[in-house]
Amino acid sequence: MKTFIIYSISFLFSGFILAQENLVIKRDTTELEEVIIIRKRKLSNYRQEKTLSSIDDYLEKSNKVTMIKRGNYAWEPSINNMNSDRLNVTIDGMQIFGACTDKMDPITSYVDVSNLDKVSIGSGQTGTENGHCVGGGIDLKLPTSKYNESGLKTSLDLGYETNGNYRTGGLDIEYSSNRFYINTDGIFRKSNNYNAGNNQEIIYSQFQKYNISLQTGFKLNKNQSIHANIIYDKATNVGYPALPMDVSLAEALITSVSHNYNNDSTFIKTLKTKLYFNTITHIMDDSKRPDVPIRMDMPGWSDTYGFYSKATTRINKHKFALNLNGFYNRSLAEMTMYPNDSNQPDMFMYTWPDIRTLYTGVFAKAVFSLSDTETLSTSVRFGYHNNTIAKLVGLESLQIFYPEITDSKSRFLTSIASDYTFKKKTYDVSFGLGYGERAPSVSEGYGFFLFNSFDNYDYIGNPTLKNEKVIEANIKTNFHTDTFHIGMEASYFHIMDYIIGDIDASLSPMTIGANGVRIYKAISNATIFDVYLNSSYKFSKSLSINGTLGYNYGKGSNDENLPLIKPISYLAEVNYNAKNFNAAIQFEGNGNQSHYSSFYGEDETPAYGILNFNLGHILYLKSNRLIFKYGIDNILDANYSTYADWNNISRQGRNFYANASFVIF
Repeated sequence: MKTFIIYSISFLFSGFILAQENLVIKRDTTELEEVIIIRKRKLSNYRQEKTLSSIDDYLEKSNKVTMIKRGNYAWEPSINNMNSDRLNVTIDGMQIFGACTDKMDPITSYVDVSNLDKVSIGSGQTGTENGHCVGGGIDLKLPTSKYNESGLKTSLDLGYETNGNYRTGGLDIEYSSNRFYINTDGIFRKSNNYNAGNNQEIIYSQFQKYNISLQTGFKLNKNQSIHANIIYDKATNVGYPALPMDVSLAEALITSVSHNYNNDSTFIKTLKTKLYFNTITHIMDDSKRPDVPIRMDMPGWSDTYGFYSKATTRINKHKFALNLNGFYNRSLAEMTMYPNDSNQPDMFMYTWPDIRTLYTGVFAKAVFSLSDTETLSTSVRFGYHNNTIAKLVGLESLQIFYPEITDSKSRFLTSIASDYTFKKKTYDVSFGLGYGERAPSVSEGYGFFLFNSFDNYDYIGNPTLKNEKVIEANIKTNFHTDTFHIGMEASYFHIMDYIIGDIDASLSPMTIGANGVRIYKAISNATIFDVYLNSSYKFSKSLSINGTLGYNYGKGSNDENLPLIKPISYLAEVNYNAKNFNAAIQFEGNGNQSHYSSFYGEDETPAYGILNFNLGHILYLKSNRLIFKYGIDNILDANYSTYADWNNISRQGRNFYANASFVIF
């Protein structure tokens, strides 16, 4: 399989000279994929209250996305009430995998707003362009190179928030000509412990992070260009109040080089080929916790090498896209325990026994224009997936539970999706169906005594698990006039061989104080359903209101509620937008989480509602701009937590913030 990837890469590079074509399909707004635009230096609508919002803040504005919080930093995204194991999260199409067994470093934590242009969110099988998934895909898209004769442009960003003494600073320098482009930027974030409502300090919620990136491009001719990107991200002294350990280091280096071809006069309209490499180091430790049963160090490493080649073409009114991609990943994590009695020996084990993952696959999509009002979209993805246990001691440890397993496991994965859209001037409706599969994650397949503080159990992986499979259906409809809009979207997922931990009473936990041991197994099936209603009304060109109401449901074939299923949620907002000024007041909250899952460690989360207020304005200083965003979060200083807050850690109380951006042309 490695030989196949090498030959594939060689073939793709030969395409630079022979094919000279490229693929990019711009998605219609009525399709199921959602795009969040990141324009941190412009006045924004209600989805962007702060110019220096983190990626987590942006993602949380989406109906489909919820951020699972274990602290004040590095929130884990979930789509359609499915966590990161069931998602495909990429950076500009590049596969990258966290190095933490406790999910303290989701992929979204290794980029920042300064790196990105937009975030593309695909629900269910519409998110399989870059890889297989069950719940959906998130692609954090890097900016495209901007070739023009504008010369040098600089911007400075500053932000401050009172809650946690949170400071942010960023600098961006860009130079462009008609043949050459280079951009470098950096951003720094630092926060002390934040306070929940009523001035309750949440200890171990501090963090510090900086992110630096470099992007450059060179035009070979009017149709071809070469680009290179480097992102370096480093977080230190990151506290996780919901967990028994903190993080002393989370570090990533993300690199890529690509060749782009664009030509509307050839059969292949676009061709983008990228080679990439990324490496992550993540170190958990409990050295700042005053009282722990036993001291532990838990470092982890993840290295990924990969490629993809994406092409698009158009035949009459029909659009076609193709993506051939592959990657090789190494994931290794270990744990060393230091007994309080110095006479006792240290204890060591591999929690991820150096798992090597090799994948190659192909994605194809066709968008057929049936008429001026009707569109049919169909996509397929096929992939080969192989896991190999590189550490013999890790294989021997897992063979205690699975005597027949070998050091290698291969799988074939399939994804098929289709949706039909009917669009008129004042309304549109779309229907979608899909089938997909995913391989178990490294933890689900090969994890060894991983402690989960959510349900207080140790977890053991299961290399014999089958592929998890899903059948899904969705519907989306909108009605709108010049002043009024109302829309509804709903999704249904029937997930077969649903992977989740099952208690094994015959095993004893390794973690002191744990309730027992769970082994990853597959229940027959699980059902997840969600529906959202969105509406807005414009009183005038400047004044508008909008609102969202959502309902979610999830249950397994064992008749147990699934964990981390969002209760009834709502958002109501009044917006005022003028040319150089905007203001908004928001009321958002969740209902009581009555369908919680005590079997999987959840308890009931009470209803809450919070009030937010934000303002923004822009000043023009000749050709330069000065942009201000400021406001108050949680005006009434409510003390609350949501269903997605690990171990009921309270969220931030009242918070005053101010962001300023100065753009120099």
